[in-house]
Amino acid sequence: MGGRSAPLSSVQRHEGSKTVPAEFSDVKHVRGTMSLGRYDDPNSGTSSFSILLGAAPHLDGKYTVFGRMTSGDEVLNAMEKVETRTEGIFVMPKERIQIHSSYVYSASQDSAAGSGNPRLARCSAQLAQARAQVKSLQLDLHSMRVEKLP
Repeated sequence: MGGRSAPLSSVQRHEGSKTVPAEFSDVKHVRGTMSLGRYDDPNSGTSSFSILLGAAPHLDGKYTVFGRMTSGDEVLNAMEKVETRTEGIFVMPKERIQIHSSYVYSASQDSAAGSGNPRLARCSAQLAQARAQVKSLQLDLHSMRVEKLP
């Protein structure tokens, strides 16, 4: 909640105040893994997260893995070049890296949407992905308007 540049609605503030319980798994912390940030309490996850630039076995079984990058390795390459600082077991950029846009893509939704027809499943997946991107762009546009307009 504290790092967002666009103002939060009351619904977003309510959601942002919630914590996420730990969900440990056998999934390894490797390059491109998205891992939920938390405080000392394993069940104190918030909206903070890390995108790993390499293997981090010391996080395995201790931090919740909730996703992985499926494309955009050039972004990770660029992130590797920024100056960093060390805080405890974590290495982080000296200056904040801000995400301007993102969307969720779910392979399980795609297969359910296609009901066994691969062409329909592919079309449904592309439609869902396009909708998610449009929604993300709407949020970006709102942020720009808030920032630039009185």
